[in-house]
Amino acid sequence: MERGVGDRNILDEFAIQFCNIVERHVKYIVVSGFVAISHGRRRTTEDIDMIIERMQFEKFKGLHKDLDHAGFHCLQSTKVKDIYDYLINGDSIRYVRKGTFLPPEMEIKFVKDEIDEMQMRTRKKFDFTGLDMWFSSIEFNIAFKEELLKSPKDIEDARHLRIIYKDDIDEMFINEIKKMIKKIRIKKNGS
Repeated sequence: MERGVGDRNILDEFAIQFCNIVERHVKYIVVSGFVAISHGRRRTTEDIDMIIERMQFEKFKGLHKDLDHAGFHCLQSTKVKDIYDYLINGDSIRYVRKGTFLPPEMEIKFVKDEIDEMQMRTRKKFDFTGLDMWFSSIEFNIAFKEELLKSPKDIEDARHLRIIYKDDIDEMFINEIKKMIKKIRIKKNGS
């Protein structure tokens, strides 16, 4: 079973339009909850999480300008230099549709370490979703949800993805990612 164009909702349309603009400027991946939702998991979310490659200010300025012209507004600031500074400092930024502060919203972060770099190298488009956008691999999503995030919602997301891709999942790769998460993310955060 695959989702089709007729199954589009507000979240899908928001993500499609946003990703189409971002793709013209920089390599990206959609991660976390929207991955499970786009695979048919029924749950709510207010944001879509995106990781983009680091870019110079002038290039980011062009991306922000295109997002602005397409009707997206950054919640942190109207000044592009301030928005860029958030990203450079390791913080996330959020875009919503102009004229509203309501979801859906896109939360964007720059690649921050070798785990994110590996996610970019192994990114995928999934026919199952019916969405023409780049996602982090199923293995990365499962590993993050089971090893780092661990909330009941995240565990259910991982279970859902495991069911859909039961014949395609590379368990050795998931375990390798979990080791990296323990070494880099958990140790770094002191958890």
